Amino acid sequence: MGITNLTKDNFEAEVLKCDKTVLIDFSASWCGPCNMLAPIIDEVAAEQEDVKVCKVDIDDQIQLAQQFRVMSVPTLIVMKHGKVVEQSIGLVSKAKVLSLLK
Repeated sequence: MGITNLTKDNFEAEVLKCDKTVLIDFSASWCGPCNMLAPIIDEVAAEQEDVKVCKVDIDDQIQLAQQFRVMSVPTLIVMKHGKVVEQSIGLVSKAKVLSLLK
């Protein structure tokens, strides 16, 4: 499955109304650790068919970053049924990303 770019306009439809587990990657193009995490997120998106993977560019989507109190990037948030169930801040391994989804 591909990666969905989230905006304040499509957030409800793409995340809150999704019946799958949703992994949201809050990142920025200027962030070194974000750029190192990106290929891992791409792999997870390709391999985990039961998970919807989304990205939020914090510079373009300030409102979403504020809504989730994102103070550092990369921040990963896992949501199920519209609720945050896991969160991770900073560069993490693929194994850690997968453990967040369990």
